Amino acid sequence: MGGRKRKPLARSGVFDPEDAKRIKHTRIGVWDMYEERQSDIRIPGSSRLETYGQMIQGLPYVWRMLKDICSIRRCWMLMSLYFLVEVAASLIPAVSLWYSGQLLHLVETAVEKRTVDKDVLLQVAAGRVACTVAERLLQYSRSRIALPLNMAIKQFYSAHIFNAMARLDVPTFEDPAIQRQLESAWSTSWKSSVAWETIEVTSNVIMTIIRVLSQVSVLIGVLRDQQDGTLLAVLSFSQSLFQWFSVRRSNFKSMVWAATTKNDDYVRMQGLKHLVDNPSHRKEVVAGNIGEHVTKLYREAAGRVGDEAGDFPEMRRAYVVKDRLTFMSILREPMRELPQIVFTLRAVQYPASIPISLASLTLINHTANSFSSSLFHLFGESFSLAEQFASVRKLYEISNIPNRIVDGETPFPENQQGLRNGISVEFRNVSFQYPGTEKYALHNVSFKIGAGQLCVIVGVNGSGKSTILKLISRIYDPTEGTILIDDRDIKTFKLADLRRAMSLLFQDYTYFPLSIKENIALGNPDLAMDEDKIREAARLGGALEFVDKLPEGFDTYLDRPVRDYYSSLPEGTTTLFGRQVDYSRVRGVGGMRSTDASTLSGGQMQRLAVSRTFMRSLISETESSVGLLLFDEPSAALDPTAEHDLFERLRALRGNKTMIFSSHRFGNLTRHADLILYMDDSEVQEEGTHDGLLKKGGEYARIWGLQAQAFL
Repeated sequence: MGGRKRKPLARSGVFDPEDAKRIKHTRIGVWDMYEERQSDIRIPGSSRLETYGQMIQGLPYVWRMLKDICSIRRCWMLMSLYFLVEVAASLIPAVSLWYSGQLLHLVETAVEKRTVDKDVLLQVAAGRVACTVAERLLQYSRSRIALPLNMAIKQFYSAHIFNAMARLDVPTFEDPAIQRQLESAWSTSWKSSVAWETIEVTSNVIMTIIRVLSQVSVLIGVLRDQQDGTLLAVLSFSQSLFQWFSVRRSNFKSMVWAATTKNDDYVRMQGLKHLVDNPSHRKEVVAGNIGEHVTKLYREAAGRVGDEAGDFPEMRRAYVVKDRLTFMSILREPMRELPQIVFTLRAVQYPASIPISLASLTLINHTANSFSSSLFHLFGESFSLAEQFASVRKLYEISNIPNRIVDGETPFPENQQGLRNGISVEFRNVSFQYPGTEKYALHNVSFKIGAGQLCVIVGVNGSGKSTILKLISRIYDPTEGTILIDDRDIKTFKLADLRRAMSLLFQDYTYFPLSIKENIALGNPDLAMDEDKIREAARLGGALEFVDKLPEGFDTYLDRPVRDYYSSLPEGTTTLFGRQVDYSRVRGVGGMRSTDASTLSGGQMQRLAVSRTFMRSLISETESSVGLLLFDEPSAALDPTAEHDLFERLRALRGNKTMIFSSHRFGNLTRHADLILYMDDSEVQEEGTHDGLLKKGGEYARIWGLQAQAFL
């Protein structure tokens, strides 16, 4: 910290000064937006060509999407009904316009003959009413069809995305670019999906075209013989086209842009927001009595930022839509008055034609307004359609994201029975850097652990102990050097076989948002339905006793993934009648918990994690397919008694399997170890047995002495 500037990472890319000439910088509030400038040699309509090109590239994926959707049960029928309803709804305005044309003929007849055909008038009125009723019924039908169709499509693609995400390895999944790709393929909102929104946008574009063409064709037929009808129509529609063109030019032209903020106060405000709204920080906020202090910090930062403290989407929207005084915007208003001016001049010249011309003008204005809104809608939807097609492409391409950890081709092991005698592990000049960092987590590390040995890796925090276990399990691959498993390069083995042959308990263990039973069972999916094995694993992990005491036992959810919902009145609120809102009764009747947070201690949570490992590796010597056990600080949250019991069970049940521990504690475990690796500064500083290292009198002996003094 201390104000020292960090050296830019080599992997982050080299800045090219020429790039600054090709990038346009715009300041929008606290945000800096960078757009790729368009080429100086502009091709007319090039931005539209880019849009159409993007759509063409996405067409094969959209076609594949439609085939997949139609393969879903009931979706073929629902899709057909949906498009029939949409087509019918898009033709309603044209039918209504035709009836308006009939009214125009009635006015013309009334002017010429001074009589009105009441039958025709009633038919026209009934037709207009029927159009409004049909429009409402079609809207209702559309919503009734869309809901099950949307849900079926969303469910289908949720499984597709789930599988695509589940198959990714750690380095690939942690890549921010991959995260953005996954986010763009996931649901665009809580109620929809990329696939469904693509269907909606495509349908909107097609139906808008049908609506515009049908209305214009009807209008041409109605006004064909009307005096000044064609002139008024041209002026009205020209005004719509002029308005569309002037607004269109004000939009962002670049399709490649990015935005960031370097405003310290705005960044601090967001950090303070997360501090107070995240339940995981609530204990520190309360116990540290920092509520008033962080409120003061937030208000001071907000005061300095002022009204510019908006999220980028809303700031960009305000920037785009703000009115600019341009020649086009000034000319747009007089153009709007031209049809009325022409009508007035013709009315002065031919007074008798006023009723007919007025009716024609009203009819034309109504159609022109509809045409104008449809034109704007069509323009906006064409860009949305290109974006949706690109999203569909991403939706399918996430299944083909290559993993960074390359799979091997050799089955492991060649002899399944050989796993009972353990697996040998050797590091040869291995170095490793975590992605995005310059510091070596391991540097030039070499050692060999024989099959069936118990190895303990000790050292200070950050010395590389956990990294060794992650490399053995191929969570990551070395930056340099080679790892050998049973004297063969680890990269040659099939990943699934290799990981099936080992069991790993991480230091930063996690519990799944599932029941306790499923948390343990997933340690060995082959035995996930065997409740006796699950209970045995819990016993070996030291979790059985406290799990049985829980109200729901093994069915208890540690972190319930589905939240309960309540009415809008907060608990404790006093109503108008003096009654205090209390949800305890409805919770009691509904069997609902007052909190979804886990009430287990850190030690209990760690015992569950250990139980999962027992489920994987030590349930039965004959059933286990594991030959290598890796434990990363397995007793960090255990009390001394629980730690002693755990190590005794592990040593007694491991048989001849190879076992590797990482730990910062020295004790019974190190005394029984066949090999101890003492790590410091990302390197193996000392290697040997407990007695041998004590006799050596090095750093291991010194730290052993420091820990032993507490018990002397």
